[in-house]
Amino acid sequence: MLATSLRTCANRRNSGGPFRLPETAVLSIHNNLAQRGPHMSNLITSKTARRGFLSRMAAAAATVGLSTAVPSRLGAETTHEYSADPALDAWFGKIKGKHKMVFDVTQPNAGFGAIWPRVYLDTMAATYPGDATAMVILRHHGLPLAMTDMLWNKYSLGEQFSIKDGDAPAKRNPYATITGLPISGLGIVELLKTGVLVGACDVALTVYSMAAAEKMKMAPDAVKKEWIAGLIPGVQIVPSGVLGVARAQELGCAYCFAG
Repeated sequence: MLATSLRTCANRRNSGGPFRLPETAVLSIHNNLAQRGPHMSNLITSKTARRGFLSRMAAAAATVGLSTAVPSRLGAETTHEYSADPALDAWFGKIKGKHKMVFDVTQPNAGFGAIWPRVYLDTMAATYPGDATAMVILRHHGLPLAMTDMLWNKYSLGEQFSIKDGDAPAKRNPYATITGLPISGLGIVELLKTGVLVGACDVALTVYSMAAAEKMKMAPDAVKKEWIAGLIPGVQIVPSGVLGVARAQELGCAYCFAG
């Protein structure tokens, strides 16, 4: 009788639900109960007892299924904490504190990407005191903010990126140090001095240095090498700007579009 009931339960479950009780499991349970003597057999002949037993058995089987599935899901959600570049990991590891924000700079935007991080840090310290980190990711047309005056002059970056100094294309980086506002510490150079993390997109470095090399009839590899050497000291190259922005958010930074 028990075997029949168990088979019925298994068949019902197999017909449409996620729970499956194999025939071998039904026979095994039946045989084990039979070996326990008539007391157990009498106990399960009761309709109420049988229902309770089958419910407990189904719950136990479902629990077993979950116990094997959970580690698999957790494993799928685990992310690698380290890349193949220790220097890059160490740089991202500087993101610390209660308050954290990444500024996504895709355009020169009149230098606001080199202004807002200071505004964020100063006003946060005055309003919600606590350790804070600001990160700036320079990508796409925001890349020249990371470069020294030497590169701006030699490669006419003001012309390439449509950045003017007065009426003419800029021959220097106007966003390295920014003055004329009632706030100190503005500009990429000044931000770096105070611990702001600044990253430059390697994809943008490759694409725009190649365009400059083509225009000036120079070797692309040589131009990119010079661009890397001519980054403002302290700027970290990231594999791509979008990776930098995404990784910063994974590490707890709030996001601010800065141009």
